[in-house]
Amino acid sequence: MNPDMERFLNLEATPARLTIEQASWLLGFSPHEIPILMAKGLLKPLGHPAHNGQKFFLAATLEDLRRDEKWFSKASDAVVEYWRYKNDRKGQSPPDNRRPSHQGANAPQLADARK
Repeated sequence: MNPDMERFLNLEATPARLTIEQASWLLGFSPHEIPILMAKGLLKPLGHPAHNGQKFFLAATLEDLRRDEKWFSKASDAVVEYWRYKNDRKGQSPPDNRRPSHQGANAPQLADARK
């Protein structure tokens, strides 16, 4: 376990406002999964942060979510669905937009056509 995570989880009183990394430690998700939960509307940052700004979360809200089995089920499904979609897209080959090479089996035909 990460020493910073261990120290954070062993605090007697957690800070009221948590970063993405701290929120992920508290909820048991990876830090890169928190933006997935935000995009699905399952987790909302405090205030109106800029798209590329640091996001903060209320610790009390996260504590409530920790006890909500239905929310955890939805959140886990959202993460699995995201990676399933992402991996399915990776498996599809993009259209072949490359120009034919002048080597290989068609090379003599192309050479004859140019004459």
